[in-house]
Amino acid sequence: MDDVKYGEILLPGDEDTQARREKTVRKKFWPTFRKAVRQIPFSRDVVAAFYCALDPQTPLKVRGTLLAALAYFVLPLDVIPDVFVGIGFSDDIAVLSAAFAMVSRHMKPDHYSAADSALADEPQGMKTV
Repeated sequence: MDDVKYGEILLPGDEDTQARREKTVRKKFWPTFRKAVRQIPFSRDVVAAFYCALDPQTPLKVRGTLLAALAYFVLPLDVIPDVFVGIGFSDDIAVLSAAFAMVSRHMKPDHYSAADSALADEPQGMKTV
């Protein structure tokens, strides 16, 4: 995992790349999140990042960074396959943590409120925006 370049993974990408990532994240976020929720120590932040990434008021570069991190989280191919219990989501956690560190000031109380509602209403609240 030493050769993983998180900066490259988190590049916002152009508009086409962001649109493709957004489509993937919208489709796969909740199923992947449900599988990983017990292994991710900051689940509320992950859900808030989901809502921040889909918020049209979030700056484009920030959206792109979050969509890149969330796409890495939901895609089945990554450095450490997610099927390995205990360590499978560790690379995803590292990527998400790096993304949060880069964009945390753009995550608003509304994003956390939406996350709290979604987590409280589970499974009904866990819908794609």
